[in-house]
Amino acid sequence: MSEKLPTLESTLKSTDTEEFIDIHFYRPIGYWWALFFNKLGITPNQITIASIFIGVAAGVCFYFNELWIKILGVILLIWANSYDSADGQLARMTGRKSELGRILDGTCGILWFFAIYIALALNQFPEWGYYIVALVLVSGYFHGIQTRMADYYRNIHLLFLKGRRGSELDNSKEVKARYEAMRWKSGFIKKLFELNYFDYTRQQEKMTPRFQEMINKISEKYGGEVLPGSLREEFRSKSLPLMKYTNMLSFNLRAIVLCLSVLAGCPWVYFVFEITVMNIMLAYMVWAHERICREFTERL
Repeated sequence: MSEKLPTLESTLKSTDTEEFIDIHFYRPIGYWWALFFNKLGITPNQITIASIFIGVAAGVCFYFNELWIKILGVILLIWANSYDSADGQLARMTGRKSELGRILDGTCGILWFFAIYIALALNQFPEWGYYIVALVLVSGYFHGIQTRMADYYRNIHLLFLKGRRGSELDNSKEVKARYEAMRWKSGFIKKLFELNYFDYTRQQEKMTPRFQEMINKISEKYGGEVLPGSLREEFRSKSLPLMKYTNMLSFNLRAIVLCLSVLAGCPWVYFVFEITVMNIMLAYMVWAHERICREFTERL
């Protein structure tokens, strides 16, 4: 009797936090990649590393002005993101989740866009000079904040939806303790990643003071990190409308604007879009979530 395959739905984080394009495009493709790689004995972390190389190759393609190379870059970026979907789906399918996997997954997108931004800056430098360098640097800075906070709010929502097992929410104190317990000699790379992850979580916490107050109050009152019963469901219902912003600030919307502006020969449009429209969405998301947390803290 053949072994029953896991369903596509079982490999999703949750329908609350999945975007339309992901559910109907990337997750089905990632699911079949995950099944294929599982048969070959390939690990989620190996898929993530492969996606890094493919995404960086996409960035290199964006340096060139030939249309067919730009189109190849778009295809490679889509391919890289399908692998980025597959690694998480394979991890959930097989139970091979790890701290290193989460760190690698976060590093993955950073390296893609680092390569893309450098390629576009070099491409536009003859026309724009150092103005394009300044634009890229400012855009890259806000890119980091946008994706960092989108990831944080998504995992907060998953914490209240599925509990600790269904969320990858970490706090900087725990990460710092893990970092300090490691030794540079025996695990240099992992300790270096952990140091970066400590700064990552600390920056998330600095931007969410009301949430930190709320989670501390919940811990004091209920001895855990999750609200009980109806309060938990009420928080989820208030947080749910913000999930569309976490998705738009992550990959799909920025990738669409990026690819269209590159194909049109005006990549500067993407950087302006990221600095203006994306930051407006970020500001609203932070403000709205902090307001929800302040309301619940007062009630507690």
